[in-house]
Amino acid sequence: MRPIPDDDLASCRLCPRRCGVDRRRKRGFCGGGALAAVNLWQLHHGEEPVLSGGQGSGTIFFAGCSLRCVYCQNYRISQLGWGAERRPEELAAIMLELAAAGAHNVNLVTPSHFTPQVRAALQLARARGLTLPVVWNSSAYEEPATLSSLEGLVDIYLPDLRYAVVAAASRYSAAGDYPAVAQRAIREMHRQVGHLQLDDQGLARRGLLCRLLVLPGNVNRVDLALDWLADLLGPRTHVSLMAQYYPAHQAARFPEIDRPVTETEYHLVQRHLEALGLPGFVQDLGSRPQWTPDFRPQVGPASSLNPGHLPSLPTA
Repeated sequence: MRPIPDDDLASCRLCPRRCGVDRRRKRGFCGGGALAAVNLWQLHHGEEPVLSGGQGSGTIFFAGCSLRCVYCQNYRISQLGWGAERRPEELAAIMLELAAAGAHNVNLVTPSHFTPQVRAALQLARARGLTLPVVWNSSAYEEPATLSSLEGLVDIYLPDLRYAVVAAASRYSAAGDYPAVAQRAIREMHRQVGHLQLDDQGLARRGLLCRLLVLPGNVNRVDLALDWLADLLGPRTHVSLMAQYYPAHQAARFPEIDRPVTETEYHLVQRHLEALGLPGFVQDLGSRPQWTPDFRPQVGPASSLNPGHLPSLPTA
């Protein structure tokens, strides 16, 4: 097992916050300490069809986050920190448990602030026989240098390209540098794995799939994000247009996003995607809080290989 290097955690620079905290002794901006914190793992049937397939994606939900999204649907784990700390060998065992349960992949949800710990767990799991594709399911708010340390361990990058404009990123996620940071991160992801590749069963084996969540009024300018992807990475870039926004966490403090996305707003973005001709997936409009996974408030060992609660994403 590769040990967690002192210089990765002693003065943490893993994410763009670069807070410099000694995470061996205290928690960083992200809420993370010396060990990876996990809330829930399960066979999840609500990811894109190329990930969920018929048996489910083996999702592992990490606690903490480097963003501060005021509308976060997973705020109980991302910002309240619900989760139990796991050593790399325990995390590797979870990955192997999901594989034994029939998962099509190991899907790491918001893992970026635990990159050294996850990297060590992946190396252990691979050494113990894990052969499934590994999905890095992140906010795209990441340092290219941190991502580069995952080369050869991650097969599929699933970034959520959240903002194309500085004003929205600053107002809703306290990250005015998000557009520039995410573009650099996605370029590094694409360098490592290229365009999305499917096997003969239609399941993702390798490559990049970019998610884009439409906010009310398209305040995050998903249309501009789509333009950037098409211009930089080309017409083979797979995207997943998401309509599952609902006001959560602190969204009520921001009247312009304290409502669902309208059919007109969503269809305008959908038509823009169709005009660009990018392949991928388009989620049906509509969401509800009941579709958010049932995160646990307690910390401590807990296994839950249950079907997820999110709706399937139909192909475009």
